[in-house]
Amino acid sequence: MVTDLVSIMTPMYKGAAFIGETIRSVQAQTYSKWEMIIVDDCSPDDGAGITEVRKYTEKDKRIKLIASPVNKGSSGARNIALHEAQGRYITFLDSDDIWSSDFLESQLNFMKEKSAALVTASYHRINEQGIQVLQPFIVPEKVNYWDILKSNPISCLTTIYDREVVGEHYFREELKSLRDDYAFWLEILKDKVDYAYGNPKILASYRLVSTSVTRNRKKLIKPQFLIYYQVEKLGLLRSIYYFINWAIRSVFKYS
Repeated sequence: MVTDLVSIMTPMYKGAAFIGETIRSVQAQTYSKWEMIIVDDCSPDDGAGITEVRKYTEKDKRIKLIASPVNKGSSGARNIALHEAQGRYITFLDSDDIWSSDFLESQLNFMKEKSAALVTASYHRINEQGIQVLQPFIVPEKVNYWDILKSNPISCLTTIYDREVVGEHYFREELKSLRDDYAFWLEILKDKVDYAYGNPKILASYRLVSTSVTRNRKKLIKPQFLIYYQVEKLGLLRSIYYFINWAIRSVFKYS
């Protein structure tokens, strides 16, 4: 483990349209000690995404490309990257999202300021043309396990954790791309750290594309309830209670 290195996990599925912009936002970081591990999740795009990424890997050795032979979903693709990660600090950036140039520097400084092992930050919400479509999402000052059962402000896009504290931690691959990140943060807050601290500074742009799972809330209803009932084993009544809280707060989050 390299103590001052940040490892960036990027799953890519049909990502040719935006991956170049995503990579350039990483290359523009004021903090330069990073590695970016891009995992192509068997994209059905005739290699367009891989071809685009190779334009960057040929010139920047900090960027690594791995092609998964089978489609594993975002959870499996992220796990492939996690097994390759060399850095003490772990963060995630999907293939259509963008960081501000000071994202890494700001978040690492924020970690030190809060003496924290898990930090997140606020972000813009943009469409496929890069135009802001909703008000920026501003994260709360801090949240714990019980807080995020009701509503989860922790996004892969703006979150960094310290692997020396959290340890080796992986996504539940059986969840594929449905609430796998949510289960990941729940486990860390339940077993590894007490709080995730929120930086109010807007440090990234989350792209709301037409095919995004988060845009189709109906697809999330069953997986969300099963997180409570089957994964967290909260029992029927508590699962219903937290599900109702999540459903109500989701309306405001995406309006």
